[in-house]
Amino acid sequence: MYFPRKVSLLPSLFALLFVAAAAQAQPVSSELTIARVVAQPDGSQRLAPAPEVGPGDLLQYTATYRNTSQRAVRRLAATLPIPPGTEYVAAPAVSGVIEASVGGTVFEPVPLMRKVKRPDGQVALVAVPLAEYRALRWPERDLAAGSSIVASARVRVSAPEANPQLAHPARAALSAAPTTLTTVTASASR
Repeated sequence: MYFPRKVSLLPSLFALLFVAAAAQAQPVSSELTIARVVAQPDGSQRLAPAPEVGPGDLLQYTATYRNTSQRAVRRLAATLPIPPGTEYVAAPAVSGVIEASVGGTVFEPVPLMRKVKRPDGQVALVAVPLAEYRALRWPERDLAAGSSIVASARVRVSAPEANPQLAHPARAALSAAPTTLTTVTASASR
């Protein structure tokens, strides 16, 4: 089985955040950091820089939203994109606390469910595979002037067959440690 060398997800993440940020209100800035989750011999985990990623790597994305204005921002919905080539890794304690989307626009409580027609003609609700989640959103809340909120999630880098972007030879390695993306806005309404 062919596994390409480790590559960067930075271009995909930057595009997702830039597009999402451009359409949002102005008083909130967002910063996304990416770290690799590393298992320790004692069973604990630590976060390490992720200048490059490869199939099977477990990553933690942390988005920090800051209110840069002098007024409170009302009903901020912290949203974290799940980039192509990665799969959301559910945390056992978050069911019902966050929402997810397969298309990035319609959000429903986690776990996402869909109706499917079984061979016998009956309609059943089945869980949407985590690989189909493309964005996560936390409950709306007010954000006081000068304050911030943090949202984080873990994703696993897909195998090359499921991730054509990893096979692209032009992908450059990242050099930051840990990787940080900064955009100028976030989801907010006044």
